[in-house]
Amino acid sequence: MEHAILITGGAGFIGVNSARRFLARGWKVTLLDNFSRAHTDTNIAMLDTEYPGNFRIVRSDVSLDVESLEAEIQIHDVVLHLAAQVAVTTSLVDPRKDFQINAWGTFNVLEAIRKSPRRPFLIFSSTNKVYGALTQYSLLEDSSRYLFAQQELNQRGISEQEVLDFHSPYGCSKGCADQYVRDYARIYGLSTVVFRQSCIYGRYQFGVEDQGWIAWFAIAALSGQQITIYGDGKQVRDILHVDDLTRLYAAAIDRQDKVSGKVYNIGGGPYNTLSIRDFILF
Repeated sequence: MEHAILITGGAGFIGVNSARRFLARGWKVTLLDNFSRAHTDTNIAMLDTEYPGNFRIVRSDVSLDVESLEAEIQIHDVVLHLAAQVAVTTSLVDPRKDFQINAWGTFNVLEAIRKSPRRPFLIFSSTNKVYGALTQYSLLEDSSRYLFAQQELNQRGISEQEVLDFHSPYGCSKGCADQYVRDYARIYGLSTVVFRQSCIYGRYQFGVEDQGWIAWFAIAALSGQQITIYGDGKQVRDILHVDDLTRLYAAAIDRQDKVSGKVYNIGGGPYNTLSIRDFILF
């Protein structure tokens, strides 16, 4: 069976890496993007050198152009919804736009799928920010990082059963979308899965100071720019390479009957965590 996948936010970092994964599988790939983020044209140009003429591009906005979105969903059997406003700092400056893109845009995707006779499988890219600051857990401090005082959390990480506690407009807008995706599976019988992703890094990532920090540190170091560390640098992040993430997307599609309606925390796991100090001094 030949699959057709629609990737919203498809010209972004995770989008083009996902496109590479599915193009290599011989799938029909459509990238829907409003091209508002810097370097998206560069990403598409690089993708076209690998797979010239093998994918479609739709210049559209999931939060504004419902007609185009509905038309595309009618002709695809998988939707990978990556279109988003991705920075906490930006959400603080313009919370209305953040809500429009993340919450309203996702609602438009869900409604288009619900009304479509085809009802494609939906993978939603959520965030670990839905758990908030996790202040209910005590921390210990060593020379380069913070650790949970509860050893079992250091060994297994935070569970999907953790209480949701949205922080920042970004956390609220993504959390709202996260819950809508989960509930549309429950109430309307849609086939969906939610991935609460942590820090993703890898090829095609044009990081900036407030988003994509691993890429930003590398870019700054190579270009001789100053790096600003906020706090003491002992903050720990759960990192995952984008190739592993896109492999997970493909595995979820292959097993959609098993994962539908579920939520998963996605990261490199406790043994791939990295503090800012660890990264700089590596």
